[in-house]
Amino acid sequence: MPQSKPFRLRAHEVTRVEAFSDIVFGFALTLIVVSLEVPTTFAALMHEMEGFIGFAICFAMLMWVWYEHHTFFRRYGLTDGYAIVINTMLLFLVLFYTYPLKFLFSAMTRHINPGPGDAGMIFLIYALGFSGIFAAFFLLYLHAWSRREELELNDVERHDTRTTMMMYASYIAVGLLSALIALTASTRWVQFAGWIFFLLGPLSAIIGAKRGAMRRKMEAAS
Repeated sequence: MPQSKPFRLRAHEVTRVEAFSDIVFGFALTLIVVSLEVPTTFAALMHEMEGFIGFAICFAMLMWVWYEHHTFFRRYGLTDGYAIVINTMLLFLVLFYTYPLKFLFSAMTRHINPGPGDAGMIFLIYALGFSGIFAAFFLLYLHAWSRREELELNDVERHDTRTTMMMYASYIAVGLLSALIALTASTRWVQFAGWIFFLLGPLSAIIGAKRGAMRRKMEAAS
């Protein structure tokens, strides 16, 4: 049985772009901490612990975005002007996205009820931030694809690049659909702007399965 060929890494040293990006991600993680002050009473400690689940979700999502960022720059090693501009936009969105992310999951896990009509705006901000982040990733991968000859991407790497763009395009579509629901749905139905994000799992599984099947076929033929 043929061995799976890994995506070749074109960056082996941490670049200034990655180092700066890591600082921004670290700052974003700092912004979502449960509290910046140590509780002075047991009651205060229990109050802060109520935010643990929301903090864990936010932490996991930011680490997901960081991993996608890390993967791109390790694989392609692009630090030209265009990549820097798109990366800057991505980091701006990550910082902008942090507080809405924290507020949303704090409200969900602490059972905080937003004011009448506020839920739609909260979901709208979250959805646009989510779509914007993955639109930036899509543009980075599209840039790598446009330079595939210069990067000497082999068939497997080209396949992975294309399917990754497909994955991000589906994430953008889900985010925009959520934003549309948040804008147009009544108070009764606006919650579906949040539930729609559960489509990410099946979409990722379907595209991932097709990617794996095609990749195995390509490797077997080589």
